[in-house]
Amino acid sequence: MFAYVNQLVFGIYPYVALSVFVVGSLIRFDREQYTWRSGSSQLLRAKQLRWGSNLFHFGILFLLFGHFVGLLTPHFVYEHFITASQKQMVAIVSGGIAGAACFVGLTMLVHRRLTEPRIRATSTTMDIAILLLLWVQLVIGMLTLPFSLAHSDGSVMIALSEWAQRIVTFRGGAADMVADVAWPYRLHLVLGLTIFLLFPFSRLVHIWSAPVGYIFRRYQVVRSRGNGNGRVPARGR
Repeated sequence: MFAYVNQLVFGIYPYVALSVFVVGSLIRFDREQYTWRSGSSQLLRAKQLRWGSNLFHFGILFLLFGHFVGLLTPHFVYEHFITASQKQMVAIVSGGIAGAACFVGLTMLVHRRLTEPRIRATSTTMDIAILLLLWVQLVIGMLTLPFSLAHSDGSVMIALSEWAQRIVTFRGGAADMVADVAWPYRLHLVLGLTIFLLFPFSRLVHIWSAPVGYIFRRYQVVRSRGNGNGRVPARGR
């Protein structure tokens, strides 16, 4: 029975969640572009939003990038430069700092959304649910740090990486890689996949519209319309 459930959750569910993540995002962009937004409420409790949002986005972006690189980079790529145990320690320290910042920021955002009546009134059930799910996922992620410190050989980190790499390369036996890891890791994986599953139905879709191209755009040359002597003529009524 355990083997069946393990295969269902860690061998099949990842493909269901990732398929809904990709296809659902495309369908929503095609059919409901008006809802493709973050739903800003920056005029309400602006100071709390500014601190919470900055800390949350700094932490979550660092964690996402770290998870992406850490899980999907094959061991042979970095084994000549850094050992698995050293890589794990780097992940613990950097992830712990980013996780702490993200936790503080996300807690401020959760408190703001739940305690400000005007923000609460304009929040959907999914807005609150996805925010709380992110908070629980972050707490579980922080809970894995003591477990990681308990085994310094990096074996669990390699097992988790092998699971992720087998999933994205469609190789069999992925579920077997995480069958024996501690429960916080397994719960962390399940919640992470669930966030991917719910992604297209939440305001998280605004991530796809991040203005990355704005950073690399060419400078715009702006000239005033003068009257030949460098002055802008006054407009009469």
